Amino acid sequence: MDHNAHHTGTAHDHAAHQGHGSHGGHGPGGVTWGAAAKATLHCLTGCAIGEILGMAVGTALMWGNAATMVLAIILAFVFGYSFTLFAVRKAGLDIKTAIKVALAADTVSIAVMELVDNGIIALVPGAMDAHLSDALFWTSLLGGFVIAFLITTPVNKWMIGRGKGHAVVHAYH
Repeated sequence: MDHNAHHTGTAHDHAAHQGHGSHGGHGPGGVTWGAAAKATLHCLTGCAIGEILGMAVGTALMWGNAATMVLAIILAFVFGYSFTLFAVRKAGLDIKTAIKVALAADTVSIAVMELVDNGIIALVPGAMDAHLSDALFWTSLLGGFVIAFLITTPVNKWMIGRGKGHAVVHAYH
């Protein structure tokens, strides 16, 4: 938050802002790794639910790899956005504003996460052809989530530090 935006040019006691200057690690330049990891975990939870559901449905219906992956990615975005949408709607935002906030907050994080996770699954030999009962299916999927979390956390830290991404949500709770 730009604290200068609400000052009228008169002398200001910055000591009055002690304790919330970085807004819990979400202010520009003051983002902690913990705050970035928490934002990434929030995003990962929605993505994982959608991804697992999409992979499970596509695999159970014996769809091809491309159709299964498309379904998993679509559901990852739907569930990823829905977590934020639910939270900001609960805070009192109208649906149109809530959708804008969810899109601004999560799009880059979900996109990076999905690119990494699906890239891992595509690169692991045999993972795309594994069945729900195969350990390879679950280890490649879950391993992809871990790697996606590790890669997406620094991206979220950088974005939150610039007032973007998950930082947008913090104005509403």
